[in-house]
Parts: sequence; structure tokens; C-alpha cells
Amino acid sequence: MAFSANPLALSVPDPAFESWLRDSGYLEVLDQRTSDLHRVSSTAAATSTTGDSNSARADPPSVAAAVSGGYFLSTVLNCFGILLSLLTINPFSKLTNEDFSGDTPPWTLGFIGFSDSYSFPSSRPQARMRVTENIKRYCRNYASLFILFFACSLYQIPIALVGLVSSLVLWDLFAYCGKRWGLENYPVIRECLLRLVQCATAVIIFLCNVQMALLCALGVSYGVMMLHASFRKLTPVKQQPTKGKQK
Repeated sequence: MAFSANPLALSVPDPAFESWLRDSGYLEVLDQRTSDLHRVSSTAAATSTTGDSNSARADPPSVAAAVSGGYFLSTVLNCFGILLSLLTINPFSKLTNEDFSGDTPPWTLGFIGFSDSYSFPSSRPQARMRVTENIKRYCRNYASLFILFFACSLYQIPIALVGLVSSLVLWDLFAYCGKRWGLENYPVIRECLLRLVQCATAVIIFLCNVQMALLCALGVSYGVMMLHASFRKLTPVKQQPTKGKQK
């Protein structure tokens, strides 16, 4: 029996539906939907592999082992490819200055969450979506972690801490002398002293290995940020009231 097309029926293609979710800000729905689809496809693939193994029981055991090993190898390579794709993602593509002006999300319930708040990304687009959105949401938390890691690096390299403090003292001394001597009235002398202080700061930073402490903090914080942002599920964001609804 054939049914005639109903012009009032609502039929939205999957790409259009996902685009609407993204534009409407309901990315957590899209994230959960992607995970559910991957779970269904993985279950179907595992069932198919089990069926192939059962049908291969009449054959030598090497055939069943090859079928199971091929499925396991494909799964491992897919996970490895998703992890490698994190290196090609620009995590700061959606970050704006307004993201740093808001309140810091709670560390326990918001940033860390619970055990079910994490899952391995099922695909590269899902990993990219999680990374860009989570970094936009938790940018203040990641900045605090960088400061913590940098402080730990300075603690591990005390000479770097001495160099950093010496550089700050040098610039404070330059600002104090500039105001006391009125160097604003002598732009040429002020420019020469400024270049001299800059060269002295570069020498102090290089000799005291401040750059090593900074690079260590950047590397560790970037790795932690990418892993947390890619494994952290998207959670609903509290919608801000519009100006028309505010009283």
C-alpha cells in the first residue's frame, strides 16, 4: 500500500538537524547522539564479528583468531587515529575575550564532574567539537592550571624563580628611575635605556632557564587541557536570560 506525500509532515535530514543543534547551543545533545550512534554501530559490528567467528568454527582456529584480531586491530587503529587528530585541532578557534570575563565554572561539579562525565570520543568530528567547546567553557580553569604548573616548574627550578624575580625587579627599577629623573622629557635617553633593560632581561631569562620552566608548564598544561577537553562530555549550559525577559 502506497502512501501519498503529506506536505505538513516534518522531515528534517540528519545534517540539518545537527546544524540546528549546533547553532542553537545544544551541543550536549549532539555529543550524546554521536556517542549513542557509535555504541549501536559498535554493537552491530561486534555481533557481526561474533557471527563470523561462529561460522568459522568448522575451519581451523586460525580463521576465528584472524577475524577477532582484525576487529581488535581496527578498533585500536581508530582510537589511535582519533588521538593523533588532536594534534591537528586548533583548540582556540572559538575562544573570545568574553570567555575570560565570566565566572569560573565550579571545579568539582563543573570542571571535574563524575565518572560518567567522561568517555572516549567516537570520531574525529566529535573530538574536535568537544575540544573547541570545552575549552571555550573552561578556559578560566585551564588558565588556573597553567599558573599552577608554572609555579610547580619554578619550584623545581629555583634558579628560574630567581631569574623571574630579578627581571621584575629590574623593570620596576626602570619605571621608578624614569619617573624620578623625568625621562619622559628625554625620549632618546629613555629609548636607549629601554633597549638596554630589554637586553638585560633577555640575558637573565636565558641564563636562569626561565624559558625551560615556561616551556615545561606550557607542555604539561596543553596536554592536560587537550585530554580533558576531548574526553569530557558536553554538559548542558545554563542559558542566560535575554534582555527582553529581564526585569
